Amino acid sequence: MKLHWKIIIGLALGLLYGIFAATQGLGGFTSNWIAPFGTIFISLLKLIAVPLILSSLITGVASLSNLKKLSRIGGKTITIYILTTAISVTIGLVIVNMLQPGDRVPDEMKIKLQETYQSAADTKASAAANVKDRGPLQPIVDIVPSNFFNAASSNRNMLQVVFVAIFIGIGLIQIPKNKSKPFLDFFEGLNAVVIKLVNIIMLMAPIGVFALIADTINTVAGDDLTNILELLGSLGYYMITVILGLLIHMSVTYSAILKIFTNMSLKDFYKGIAPAQLLAFSTSSSSATLPVTMECCEDKLGVSEEVSSFVLPLGATINMDGTALYQAVAAVFIAQTLGMDLTLGAQLTIVLTAVLASIGTAAVPGAGLIMLVIILEAIGVPSQGIALILGVDRILDMMRTTTNVTGDASVAVFIASTENQISPPKKEFD
Repeated sequence: MKLHWKIIIGLALGLLYGIFAATQGLGGFTSNWIAPFGTIFISLLKLIAVPLILSSLITGVASLSNLKKLSRIGGKTITIYILTTAISVTIGLVIVNMLQPGDRVPDEMKIKLQETYQSAADTKASAAANVKDRGPLQPIVDIVPSNFFNAASSNRNMLQVVFVAIFIGIGLIQIPKNKSKPFLDFFEGLNAVVIKLVNIIMLMAPIGVFALIADTINTVAGDDLTNILELLGSLGYYMITVILGLLIHMSVTYSAILKIFTNMSLKDFYKGIAPAQLLAFSTSSSSATLPVTMECCEDKLGVSEEVSSFVLPLGATINMDGTALYQAVAAVFIAQTLGMDLTLGAQLTIVLTAVLASIGTAAVPGAGLIMLVIILEAIGVPSQGIALILGVDRILDMMRTTTNVTGDASVAVFIASTENQISPPKKEFD
């Protein structure tokens, strides 16, 4: 059985078990005996994320052979990432203004949501305040680490790891081949080991996905399934708005890129990237999914290692189309729910802030909420309003991470096609 079918089965069984556990009051059992397997699975993927990005980017940049080629590929990659993010935010704003989901939340549910999630909202607001107080150039300052080992100690510092890897790669390009070869051989060996570890870890994928989905339902519903039904009933229209925007962005924007600039059929693309999409949906983490995304692009979509090792790690840190779209919809939804009208200027502020925020958003679950608080503050909407959406954020996080990963893969295929570095797939997943 192929990997994506195993993951789908694990996902479906996790969903069924989660519903059963909620109806039978097995929340404690799920937390103690089921959820840890999901935590172990994500931890294993995160464990290899830093060495994978470091080894793949260093070898990828060094293989570009000259700075001119690096600047050309890097320029195209960053430009298309920023462009697709701006498009995603625009789609989100159009959808949320058309559907007006904030007008459909009952007043009593607004009060209940704010009371239930107020403490969590205050925590996010406090974290966002620390980010907001920084100077205008602080995000650029944060990209350059003073100590690489400190940067590599946390997956939240992926941009710093990416910077160091590109910096070392540039240095390798400019020294004689006989001096760079031993260094490159080491990182090529490390990269090969990490890819093999990915294959081993993915043996646990169906179990990990089962545990993650079961834990998600347990977190949202607790021991009473009516909690999640009540929540979905009140915020269902908001969720539909976000999901509709994400689907439009994937089916229109990414499909247009593939149709116009590549020769790859949409069927082959989505079939090839399916394991990474399913894993992104389960883990809600672009960085944890990165090893599988790279393997899918290289082995099933035919993207060259030179392109994938540069484009995909960069995308996992700065390309957050799904997150940016969600932030735009959530900001307007909260304003609508609170009875506030947003001017055109405020909505243009959302576009600019969401695009810039997506670059610095950590590729880990829930990080987008902190950036959402900053967007709310920028347009004059009370940041405590995020309490209205926290109840369903974990579910939407799964959706937007899937969009982020799909976007990374689309751009990788686009860059490989324009650089004539795409070939027939190497193999099918076992």
